[in-house]
Amino acid sequence: MGKATQNICNICGKMHEEWPAITFDSPSHYINLSEEDKKNLALLKDDFCIISWPDQTDRFIRCTLSQTVVDHCDNLEYGLWVSLSEKSFRDYIDNFSNEHHEVTYFGWLCNDIPGYDMDGNIPANVLTRGGTARPEIIPHKEVDHPFIKDYYNGITKATAEKRIQDVLSVVSKRNKSKSKPWWKIW
Repeated sequence: MGKATQNICNICGKMHEEWPAITFDSPSHYINLSEEDKKNLALLKDDFCIISWPDQTDRFIRCTLSQTVVDHCDNLEYGLWVSLSEKSFRDYIDNFSNEHHEVTYFGWLCNDIPGYDMDGNIPANVLTRGGTARPEIIPHKEVDHPFIKDYYNGITKATAEKRIQDVLSVVSKRNKSKSKPWWKIW
């Protein structure tokens, strides 16, 4: 990627040479809320999000996903959100700091990933890792979606670099406009 691998971290402000992770500050469900609804219906923390509608409550947790890059030694890392059932969400919250609690939940991927049409629902297993390490997302293989095919078959280095550049471009534009980015680079 040459010069493109150099990026300024949104967290520490330092220049990094390695590929950044593409992360989202919140699930798309939260991003798409009006400012008034964010204030009145939603609770967003670093690792949890709850949106309480009059007739239902949506619950989300922050996770990681590693995308294989077939012609490179590094993977493309994502920080994504999934929705969980009330029972799974409560279990996750109750055991958030438990070093020995490792379980698998069913969830739905809840971010619009650059390079994909994410109109459909993508089911996934969510594997907790104990303690406060973010869970890992494993999409269900049987779903016919380009993202699933790429997850299991891998993507090229050129594709990974294009995604990173697309996100860096959006983040750069948002930083210049001083609006809060809805995704960032780790």
